[in-house]
Amino acid sequence: MVRPDYFDALENLEPVQTNAPGPSGKLPLSDEILRNWSSGDLFGLTQSVGMGFDPRRVLGDQFLILSTQGGVRNPDGTPVALGYHTGHWEVGLLVQAAAETITENDGVPFAAFVSDPCDGRTQGTRGMFDSLPYRNDAAIVMRRLIRSLPRRKGVIGIATCDKGLPAMMMALAGCADTANVLVPGGVTLPPTTGEDAGKVQTIGARYTHDEISLEEASLEGCRACGTPGGGCQFLGTAATSQVVAEALGMTVPHAALAPSGQPIWTKLAKDSAKASQQMAASAVTMRDILTDDSIFNAMLVHAAVGGSTNLLLHIPAIAAAAGLRRPDAAAFREVNQSVPRFVDCLPNGPVGHPTVQFFLAGGVPEVAWHLRELGLLKTDAKTVTGMTWNELLNQWATSQRRSVCRDRLQQADGIDPDEVIIPPAEARSRGMTSTVCFPHGNLCPEGAVIKSTSIDASVIDDDNVYRKRGPARVFTTERDAIAAIKGQTDSPIQSGDVIVLIGRGPIGCGMEETYQITSALKHLKFGKEIALVTDARFSGVSTGACIGHVGPEALAGGPIAKVRDGDVIEIEIDRVSLTGRVDLVVAGDSPNTTPEEVLRARLSHPSLSVESEIPDDTRLWAALQNIGGGTWGGCVYDIDEILATLDEGVKARQGR
Repeated sequence: MVRPDYFDALENLEPVQTNAPGPSGKLPLSDEILRNWSSGDLFGLTQSVGMGFDPRRVLGDQFLILSTQGGVRNPDGTPVALGYHTGHWEVGLLVQAAAETITENDGVPFAAFVSDPCDGRTQGTRGMFDSLPYRNDAAIVMRRLIRSLPRRKGVIGIATCDKGLPAMMMALAGCADTANVLVPGGVTLPPTTGEDAGKVQTIGARYTHDEISLEEASLEGCRACGTPGGGCQFLGTAATSQVVAEALGMTVPHAALAPSGQPIWTKLAKDSAKASQQMAASAVTMRDILTDDSIFNAMLVHAAVGGSTNLLLHIPAIAAAAGLRRPDAAAFREVNQSVPRFVDCLPNGPVGHPTVQFFLAGGVPEVAWHLRELGLLKTDAKTVTGMTWNELLNQWATSQRRSVCRDRLQQADGIDPDEVIIPPAEARSRGMTSTVCFPHGNLCPEGAVIKSTSIDASVIDDDNVYRKRGPARVFTTERDAIAAIKGQTDSPIQSGDVIVLIGRGPIGCGMEETYQITSALKHLKFGKEIALVTDARFSGVSTGACIGHVGPEALAGGPIAKVRDGDVIEIEIDRVSLTGRVDLVVAGDSPNTTPEEVLRARLSHPSLSVESEIPDDTRLWAALQNIGGGTWGGCVYDIDEILATLDEGVKARQGR
């Protein structure tokens, strides 16, 4: 590339303009406005007309459209500059649709953008050290942007994926004094022929084990995203977050998981803009929507659909932002024990339908309808439509929307909608079990999490219990673990091993997501015979005997830090009672010593340390969220607790 001549003459030899006439017309000011409005409010009007807005309309109600848009598109949709992922690539079209609707109804639309990273793109890289911490940072920035438009009447938040969407929900919940509505960014379609975006992330591991050719890997890697916009085609963290947003009442009906770029998707933005304006006219705010009942409904729907375990971090964080009680592990366990999973959507089985088919089968309203029939849904909880769930579902059952979508699924794909959203009694008779189990044991005295519904059925005993006893293979970095899984080390992972991955919690590296490991185990032939125990977290598309969120984490003094290669680990997960345990039962170097004595006497693993490349920003996040309750508290900042801790620390250092 030739270095440019930075000092060459301008192509246009005309003199540089030094002034301009400014907008024509005049502001519609009044005596009351000039006497009582702040200088900032008045200067805001000047800024608005300076950007070309009609001065005659500048006093209309202001609505902020806040989105996670990324990349720059040509008018035909081709890229000028790429976004990080499909989830924020097309949401600018939703911004445009919402803005046009606000304008049509005499409002003044503003737009701001806080883009988001891609967990898929950062799997197995240093970028994952910033993934979960980003959520809190983005929520802070979003809240600051919301508050920086002082005369806003409402906020339309548009987001799609793993961290941007939970951050948006936290922001809207934390600025609850206005008419806020959330618009999920929808999903990408699966390819007509090819692998989904979850399976395609295993092409490296499968190629290494000669289970896929170079040609096959190249082809599948190219075509997995059937369309250019939307979140992934499986019920991972992005899709689950969309479902939870709707269950919370933060969206218009049947909003989660719409196919990105299509008219049914664009209509959601228009309807959401109208809903926000109607809320403002009726003096309804987000504070009226988010209640303890709506948090319960979110947990209930999460359990019914078989959602990502990452929502155990995000739902408490949203509750905290709204000033509500944060649900703990006991609350999630109680909810999961009350309802079976009855949605068959990727990555869960038995078939594993893509998210667009879940949407067409009826999506969240259909799930909520079944939950109401079971007497579980909090039906008096309000939604941004102005209707309670009870009123909404009364309309849903006989709606044209429901019949058209369900008919389309049958006609286009030949799939009975009731095979995707299965009537709960039928789902239970087919052996579909509840979603999340919280095992304890001498390796996780504060608990752990496993998506028990996703364990391969062929390794489950007849009494619906997963039992595993095997030798520990201990790793302190994901890089080393995946190399052993790929067979690239002197001691590769063998069928029957229990992988113990430590030092990957918040303190160690920002609590990275280990989908690189869990996806390989799912799609390798021997993977179902291997278990994983870690203080890290998992992608929502993870499946298998994968136990995460182990507490305390290794670097916080958790006993998992003391496991060594050759120790015998025993795991038991009851998928009916949702109880389980994860125990060290025999020490490899001291077989005659009790596990309790071993765990007391041993030092932490000699290779255990904070990730050398962890960013300072993430170290600060880890410290602050630890004071706020850590992973079991949603990894949020408890400001009062942090300030009290700092105050005590300052006094201690001053010797008082």
